[in-house]
This record gives sequence, C-alpha cells and structure tokens, in this order.
Amino acid sequence: MDPLSDVLSLLKVDSVLSARFEGCGSWAMRFPAYCHIKFGAVLEGSFWLWCEGSEVPSKFERGDFYLLTNGLPYCTASDLTKEPKDGRQIFDAYKGTDGVVRYGEGLDKVVVTGGRFTFDNDSSYLLIKQLPPLVRIPATSPCSTPLKAILDLLADETETIRPGYAISATSIANIVLVHTLRAHLAATSLTTGWFGAIKDKQIGTALSLMHGDIAKRWTVNDLATSIGLSRTVFTQRFKKFVGFSPLDYLLRWRMTVAGTELKNGTSLSKVAESVGYSSDTAFNSAFKRITGESPGRYRSKKEASH
Repeated sequence: MDPLSDVLSLLKVDSVLSARFEGCGSWAMRFPAYCHIKFGAVLEGSFWLWCEGSEVPSKFERGDFYLLTNGLPYCTASDLTKEPKDGRQIFDAYKGTDGVVRYGEGLDKVVVTGGRFTFDNDSSYLLIKQLPPLVRIPATSPCSTPLKAILDLLADETETIRPGYAISATSIANIVLVHTLRAHLAATSLTTGWFGAIKDKQIGTALSLMHGDIAKRWTVNDLATSIGLSRTVFTQRFKKFVGFSPLDYLLRWRMTVAGTELKNGTSLSKVAESVGYSSDTAFNSAFKRITGESPGRYRSKKEASH
C-alpha cells in the first residue's frame, strides 16, 4: 500500500458532501471553527474566501477546488465590503427541501458545493499538519484535469436529493480528497515534510516499502540498498524530509497502527504480531516509549472515552 492510501485508510475518513450554496447579489458569511478538513468546489461564478487571521482574501473561480485545514473560523463573500453574517444561520434558514441553500437577490450568481472530512483516529495530525491552512487548486492548473471531470458529477449530485444520495455523495467526496491532495503534491515544490518525502522518487519508494510491510524486520541497509543509496545518504535524506530516522519513523508508524488496533479491541498478542513483535514484552516497552503509557492503559482510556 502506498503511504497516502495507508494513512487515509488508518484515519477512517468520514466524508460528507454537505451542501450546495447558490448565492446572488451581495453577501458575506462567517462560519465557525470546524474539525479536521473542510472542502469546496466552485460550480458557477466566483467568490472570495479567507481564514480568520488572514488579511488577504483569495478569489475562487468556476472549477477551482479548495481545502481548509487549520480548523479556524473562515469567511466567504461575493462583496468584500459587506459585514459577514452567521453562515450557519443562513444555511439553516434558506435550505430548501432539495438540499440547496438559495440566498440573496440580483445578478452575479455563484454556486459552490462543499463538505467536510473528519477522521476517526488520533493520528489525523499526520495528514493535517503537513498541509497549509488553505489548499487551492485553480481550474487553470495543469494538475487539475481529474478534478475537472469530477466537477460535473458534483454539480449533478448536489442539484437535488435522489435515491442513493448518501452513498454517492460520500464516494464523490472521497475522490475529491484524494485528487485534491494529488494535485497539491504535483503542483507544489516540496523539499521537506512527509508530502515531500512521498513526492521524492527514492525516499517515497522507501516509505512505500515500510508501509507495505510494517511487520518486516527492516534494516537501514535493506532500505538504502532497495532504493540505490548508501546507508549514510539515505538516512540523511530521509531525516531531512520526515524529521526522524528511517527506523524511528517506522517505529512511530507501527505504534500508530497498534493504537488503532488496540482501540478496535484486537488482542494484545495479535496487535504485537501485526506490527512486527514476537514478544508482548518487547511490544509493551516500545509502545510505552512512544505513547507514554502501556497498551492496556491506552486501550482502557479509549474505551472510557467512547
């Protein structure tokens, strides 16, 4: 499994294609803080969007996609001179039986569809911390071709509520997330960070090897040889991107996977074996070293919080 698919699979993405907004004339709205990631796509017209604390609004045109990732309140507007009103109240008051929010009067119609991604896992930071507060994929970007194909599907699916909407909308939203992240990776010059590591041909291959078989007893020499680098150069380049040595990264990912399995009720022995430990004692020691608590205490805390 490639690293991005592995992380998204572990995070158990809950995708919701939540609303279609059709605004006319002059309007401005403010939305409250949110959990994890918000996304949107412009189906028609244009509008402005900015995160709270940012002094520079970004203009979005038809065919543009975006992700909001820092959880802070944000604003949208057709007219930057207008004082933003409560977006949630507007959506509640103007949402029709067909699921479409129609607001405002006049010309200059803008149609936007959007939703959210939340993650049922403590490791959401693995993805979110690697992204800027606002990821924008313009329709004019060479990397946006797959998203253009999704735009018509989004427009059709959000036009009204039809049988199978919940399943279809969730599937479309997941496709939007993957292709937006792909476009961001392709369009951005990344020389550090986890996404930069994925993008780098050799370090990305090493990550794929580790994620593909986390239980294997990998050595630095094995990994370095597999991608055609010396042990020293590989270790230096890996740490430059990821911030950890290869085996330290592998250990942390193993414990991340182990934490998810423990929360799901898998027995301690099976968890230990699945992440490469033949001894429960060795696994307990490694888990406590990374998380600060024993596997048993970790599981108990998670059970108590649900």
